[in-house]
Amino acid sequence: MDTYGVLKVLHVLGAVIFLGNIIVTAWWKVMADCTRDPRVVAFAQRQVTLTDFVFTALGVLLLGGTGYAMVFGGPWSFDTRWLDWGQSLFLATGIVWVGVLIPIQFVQARMARAFAGGGEIPVRYRQLAALWMGFGILAIVLPLAALSLMVLKPV
Repeated sequence: MDTYGVLKVLHVLGAVIFLGNIIVTAWWKVMADCTRDPRVVAFAQRQVTLTDFVFTALGVLLLGGTGYAMVFGGPWSFDTRWLDWGQSLFLATGIVWVGVLIPIQFVQARMARAFAGGGEIPVRYRQLAALWMGFGILAIVLPLAALSLMVLKPV
């Protein structure tokens, strides 16, 4: 397999890790929040934060690194329209994560540590969970649209 082929495989792997983690993490967080069991919610919140640092970050690094390596070393150029849109959607996803989702997760993680032993889950936690879910849906739709552009490569 040539270098471009290896980069492409790693790029697809990055997409699988990134999208798989954000979709599955959202599912498990919502399901844990629905239990209203403070121990379950606190455990899930810790795992959301950890999986984002490990898997979401790994996916971002693989996608970004291999994507740019394929442009510089492959048949694509930066003036390709579908590539521009894909990058823009990926960047928008990053803005949602860094600007909204991660700050909410940090606040919720601090709150969860306080009720992890079985204390009451504050109303503010639930409000933040609803906000996290709304922006989380956007953070799933945007990279799915980018994925569609990367696969279909519309002219």
